[in-house]
Amino acid sequence: MVNKITVVGAGNVGATTAQRIAEKELARTVVMVDVAEGIPQGKGLDQWQSAPIELYDTRVIGTNGYDETADSEVVVITAGIARKPGMSRDDLLNTNAGIVKSVSEQIAKSSPNAIVIVVSNPLDVMSYVAKHVTGFPRERVLGMAGVLDTARYRAFLAEAIDVSVRDIQAMVLGGHGDTMVPLISYTTISGIPVTKLIAKDKLDAIVDRTRNGGAEIVKHLKTGSAYYAPSAGAVQMVEAIVNDQKRILPCAAWLEGEYGMSGLFLGVPCKLGRRGLEQVIEVDLTDDERAALEKSAEAVREPMRALTI
Repeated sequence: MVNKITVVGAGNVGATTAQRIAEKELARTVVMVDVAEGIPQGKGLDQWQSAPIELYDTRVIGTNGYDETADSEVVVITAGIARKPGMSRDDLLNTNAGIVKSVSEQIAKSSPNAIVIVVSNPLDVMSYVAKHVTGFPRERVLGMAGVLDTARYRAFLAEAIDVSVRDIQAMVLGGHGDTMVPLISYTTISGIPVTKLIAKDKLDAIVDRTRNGGAEIVKHLKTGSAYYAPSAGAVQMVEAIVNDQKRILPCAAWLEGEYGMSGLFLGVPCKLGRRGLEQVIEVDLTDDERAALEKSAEAVREPMRALTI
């Protein structure tokens, strides 16, 4: 447990993230910040009143400013507009870049030693904005994408093979978008290669569904985007950091030569502990996987070039 964790954004993703953090008692205080007057205050009060039922002592508070967030050990950024049907994550680029820039300026002032986890889309580029504006080292700015993408991949596999999600080991790398790279060569069910248990055409369909997992939900919801699984992904990262678990999770990390790439955030296997990013794990890739990862990296660089901050 740490003293304070801040969640920026009290919408569906932010509020659900704050609630999960409180229920796991990862901090003594969870602060929700949002520009909408009354919304974080009301949701924070509602969440705190669930504590006697769910039996946690973490205090949840809401605010419209950053004074209450001072000296947070971890900050989760969920602020930004959500996708609507027909929109890509990149369609959100400059609107959300302005929001994340403003938030990052406040974080740098109020919590200069915080570890930042970015959830806002387009994820990889927003992680760059947060790192650039805060000036924090790469160990303290991470993006939540690979955990979510991998969860979707595992869920779809479990459904198709009719096994428990607990027994599926998998990892999805690359950018958080249509070019993400599920690593079939590292996908196993209790150690059994996935290719032994499912036909190639069905596996290819699952990979494609994973890449479009967010859009599938947006199409159903029509007026919003996913928040249960994204919040769970963010909190898994928070928990690994707060409890110094040394978890190996796929996260968007700033690359400095790993996988032959530099100068961008990309989903790669990361060791997470109390210092944030403790190591980028480099794994051997097949020729097809490496080509797909390089294609995904270019898909991240393209909106970075169009960015104005």
